[in-house]
Amino acid sequence: MAHTRRPPLLSLCLLLVFAAAANALHFYLDTNEKRCFIEELPTDTVVEGHYRALEWSETEQRYVENPNLGILVEVDELETGHNVVKTRGPSDGRFTFTSHDSGDHSICLSSNYGTSWFTNTHIRLYLDIVVGTTKPDTEHDRSHVSELSQKLRDLNMKLEDIRREQQYQREREAAFRDLSEDTNSRAVWYTLAQIGVLIATCVWQLRHLRRFFEDRKMH
Repeated sequence: MAHTRRPPLLSLCLLLVFAAAANALHFYLDTNEKRCFIEELPTDTVVEGHYRALEWSETEQRYVENPNLGILVEVDELETGHNVVKTRGPSDGRFTFTSHDSGDHSICLSSNYGTSWFTNTHIRLYLDIVVGTTKPDTEHDRSHVSELSQKLRDLNMKLEDIRREQQYQREREAAFRDLSEDTNSRAVWYTLAQIGVLIATCVWQLRHLRRFFEDRKMH
């Protein structure tokens, strides 16, 4: 059984953000030959495929549709060996599966019956694979919402603590401002009182000296 890994750019397009993206390719195989592709998929990812097979006609010298040509599609999980899909269809058909585990998945296609069963004819097979988004995880979403709600509550509590701290700081600033103004007012009055005492002292000394000189003149 031949295993063919897609080109890196194609695999990158399939896996980018796990968004739904269509990838088309075509290849050739002989009757009863199996061709496999490896796809790395996350868990619970929906994959849809559309194939169309044309058989080589020696008479017309081109690839033509053959309604008797059948295609076998098999999908296996490489790590566990679990068979995900095994279905037989017409030359133009579709298949869908959901990955149960993350990892590499083998997608194999082969022709297993038709007019070419006893002859070695060539087949051109077109394949489109669409890797969809993962299934919604309701429990995870609920837990995520609960976690966000808890974070919002914690944030609100922190904001409330900050608000109370700011209010406390404003009250302290107001009290300190009142104390500073009261202290400054007392300092002004104390300075004025000192000036008053100095003036009174000077006046008393001047009067005392005046009386002293007057008494000296009288004697």
